[in-house]
Amino acid sequence: MDFLSSFRVTASGLAAQRMRLNLIAENVANAQTTRTPEGGPYKRRDPLFMARPFDAMMDKEMAAGDTGVAIDRIVVDDNPPRMQYDPTHPDANADGYVAMPNIDVVTEMVNMMAASRSYEANVSVLNASKAMALKALEIGK
Repeated sequence: MDFLSSFRVTASGLAAQRMRLNLIAENVANAQTTRTPEGGPYKRRDPLFMARPFDAMMDKEMAAGDTGVAIDRIVVDDNPPRMQYDPTHPDANADGYVAMPNIDVVTEMVNMMAASRSYEANVSVLNASKAMALKALEIGK
């Protein structure tokens, strides 16, 4: 097992958290979007992470980068939209209610902080792996 394997695992975590942050930003940006190409209000999206087993790295036939974490798919929240009374809104129904996205900005901010902390933890692991690799190179001096 080479020292670059920890870099690949950490890189997969960084990429997964970056995608998570992108989806959170998209959710927050569309928190008031009442009209989408699919029809209806914007629906919240979340990444579904999938673990790639570390044991697979020991098998020499596996390609590099087959360990760590990956995004299996993007899950669309199917909870019903929040109905808000606003008869002057162009998307209001006959009763004056507008179907608003099912996005709670506070929940999105908490998710953003968790993703940010996970990203920082992966950066710390990357820095520690780099320091270990540099120390290993100093052994030969």
